[in-house]
Amino acid sequence: MMQEYDCLIVPVMTEKTMNSNKEGVHVFKVAPTATKLDIKKAVEKIFSVKVAKVNLLNRKGKKRVFRGKKGSTACRKHAVVRLSEGVINFEGGI
Repeated sequence: MMQEYDCLIVPVMTEKTMNSNKEGVHVFKVAPTATKLDIKKAVEKIFSVKVAKVNLLNRKGKKRVFRGKKGSTACRKHAVVRLSEGVINFEGGI
């Protein structure tokens, strides 16, 4: 069980996600060890809303070569949160 503020890292603010905010769908970058239940409880407690559904996206890092050195980009985990009631206001931050 993770703490609420350790679970959510930052909301994803792109043009596509901002259009889906009107329908009650929000996207967050989350900790790699966070589960659906952790994310649901964190969003409900921090923003005082009711969460209907949580979907997770695990994005693997890509392999890269820079100046002859091999490496990779970082792995990311995103959560797509659908609200059943309430509105999230990001003016104050997380």
